[in-house]
Order: sequence, then C-alpha cells, then structure tokens
Amino acid sequence: MTSIITNTSAMTALQTLKSINSNLASAQNEISTGKTISTAKDNAAIWSITKVMESDVSGINSIKTALDLGGSTVSVAREATESIVKDLQSIQDLVVQAQAENVDKETLQTQITNKMDSIRNYISGAQFNGLNFLNTTGDDVKVLAALNRDNTGAVSTDTIDIERNQLYDGSAFTGALAGLEGLDVETAADATALQAAMTAINSVLSATTKVASYYGAKEAQIASQSEFMGKLSDAMTAGIGTLVDADMEEASARLTALQTQQQLGIQALSIANQTPQNILALFR
Repeated sequence: MTSIITNTSAMTALQTLKSINSNLASAQNEISTGKTISTAKDNAAIWSITKVMESDVSGINSIKTALDLGGSTVSVAREATESIVKDLQSIQDLVVQAQAENVDKETLQTQITNKMDSIRNYISGAQFNGLNFLNTTGDDVKVLAALNRDNTGAVSTDTIDIERNQLYDGSAFTGALAGLEGLDVETAADATALQAAMTAINSVLSATTKVASYYGAKEAQIASQSEFMGKLSDAMTAGIGTLVDADMEEASARLTALQTQQQLGIQALSIANQTPQNILALFR
C-alpha cells in the first residue's frame, strides 16, 4: 500500500542519513582533535582512566623537577667537598714538609692558613637556591622521589633523604673538619707536636673524603631516579595515547567511506520523497 500521509521509505532513508551524518561528524572530530576519545561522552570509562593517568604524569613531571633541583643542590655540595679534599691534601703535604728540621715553618703555616681560608670560602659558597648542606644543621633534607597510587586510588610519595654535614659554623670548623682547628706547625715545640699535627690532618682528610663520597653517591642516586621518572612519564604518556589517540589512516579511510555513504543517502532520500508524486499518475 502506498500512502501520501506516511512515507515509510523516506523515513527509513532519513534515519539512515542521520546515522551516516552522526558517524561522519564523529570521524571529522577524530581527525580535527587527533583523538578517538576526547570527552567523557565518547567513552566514560576510558576517559576517566586517562584523566587519572594524565594527573599522574603531571605529578611525575613535578617530581622530576624536584629531583633535578635536589640533584643540583647535592652536586654543589659534592663539588665543594671535593675541592676541600684537594686543599686538605695540599695541607697534608705542607704538614709533611714541616717534619724536616731546616724548613721555614712560618711560611708553611701561612700557606696552611691560606688553604683554610679557601676551605671556608668553599663551604660558605656551597649553596643552591639558598640551601647549603655544609654550613647548617638540622633534619635531613627530603627530596621528592616518586609518586605512588595504590589500587584504591590513594596517592603517596617517596623521598630521598640527604644528610646535612656542617663543616663550618661561622666561627670554627666542625664535623669532619673539626681537626683543622688549632692546626699549627709554626709553633710546634717538638717532633711529637708535629706528629700530632700529621695525625690530625690525616684524620680530617679521611673524614672529609667520606663526606664527599656520600654526596657523590646521593647525586648518582638522584640522577638515576630522575632518569627513571622521565622514562616512566614517557611510558605513561604513550599508554594514554594508545587508549585515546586516533589512528589517522583509519580515520581518513572511514571519512572517505562515510562521505560516499552520505551522498548515496541523500540520493536515496530524494528518491523516497518522489514516491508520493507518482500517485498523481493514478488520477490522470
């Protein structure tokens, strides 16, 4: 039965065309945004997962920045202590020279004093962004190292703790350098006093070398963690892309096919709309 009131063919063609247009709009959106899932409407579950992951990536990048800052601060402390070790080695050589009978101990002591002044300068200058490990006391410095999310969604952080090693308190050498206070080869009364000075400088050199090694190890640990966090950020970003990024080759092929379907749908709707006009032939 043909009806001039209800054109079922046109209705079918129209619904088909609407579906094609919807799919075409979706394909065009994929191409313009580069994503198959750009809003919660596209796929609520995947969208939610990727937003959490994007938040984690942002947190990881912030932690990497904190690691780089902490690593730079520790690097300054290491460089300073290594310079101190070199000057201590020079002081040790001067103390050894003072063991001889026919040397100018006053000149040797002047050189030792100059080296001590240099060491004080190293310590006072060993700061980065206002933090100096070598002239302050207090709790360990905590450097953010990792962002953790458990299966309940709870977030926590891990830290790398860096010890302070105060070597100068503003008035006297302390800690590993405490043995430098009172080191004097000029007024040493006898061989026993000179030997005591030798023992003192050896002890100071050994202790300060351990401090330099400590900061070197911590710097390497921070650098390794920073490298890992960078790789982790890249891996998570790639994982997010796998979930939401559009396959541009596939999207391009689908767009071409949908454009062809749209043209055919328009033609089918046009044919269906002409059907009622054919009824006029029955009344001629």
